[in-house]
Amino acid sequence: MAVISMKQLLEAGVHFGHQTRRWNPKMAQYIFTERNGIYIIDLQKTVKKVDEAYNFARSVVENGETILFVGTKKQAQDAIKEEAERCGMPYVAQRWLGGTMTNFKTIRSRIDRLRKIEQMEQDGSFESLPKKEVLELQKERARLMKFLSGIRNMHKLPGAIFIVDSRKERIAVAEARNLGIPLVGIVDTNCDPDEIDYVIPGNDDAIRAVKLLAGKIADAVIEAKQGEQMNDAEPANAEEGPGENLSEMELVEEA
Repeated sequence: MAVISMKQLLEAGVHFGHQTRRWNPKMAQYIFTERNGIYIIDLQKTVKKVDEAYNFARSVVENGETILFVGTKKQAQDAIKEEAERCGMPYVAQRWLGGTMTNFKTIRSRIDRLRKIEQMEQDGSFESLPKKEVLELQKERARLMKFLSGIRNMHKLPGAIFIVDSRKERIAVAEARNLGIPLVGIVDTNCDPDEIDYVIPGNDDAIRAVKLLAGKIADAVIEAKQGEQMNDAEPANAEEGPGENLSEMELVEEA
């Protein structure tokens, strides 16, 4: 049984790529056709790739590692935060700070600073400080929370990173590749699939598409943690042929 169905992908608009003039030729293998100047992604391949990404994500967590969810573009922020929190994984939904992975020791020191300020507020230390200093500390805490709250409990480098839009998150991609951290990513028609270890061909600009695909990775994490099948997708049919593609195109044209 596939972890995701063609119907789910179509309803979320996962099949819509970018304009044909904005594409990466390396994505040709994942493109089904072109309609009205827009590339249409081959969802049969997406179904298979989601399965591969799901199984990999599950294995990472089963081995006791974490998966860092990353998506800082507006369309991805809420979904990344919600799905990462749902499965208890770290996330970056605001700006990726350069060195988050490659200079993790420094990032941890900033998280320690955040905890220290929070402790000062809780134990009454603020009461003995000048009002101006308290205001500065509160501003510093807010700034640190904005960028570090999603990774404050990540005590070591993740076993993998799930990313939305490898072009947007090119710094995160470069850091992960430099450190040999596997990447799972939603890869649109304008991106380079060679940068991602587990490619999920799909629309990285539609909120519903990002939510659906991020949710499946979160489901894999939860399944690994609980040993339960988080799956309500339709069974995959290995013998689906032209009829499946025809149905896909009919829905594409209606959309």
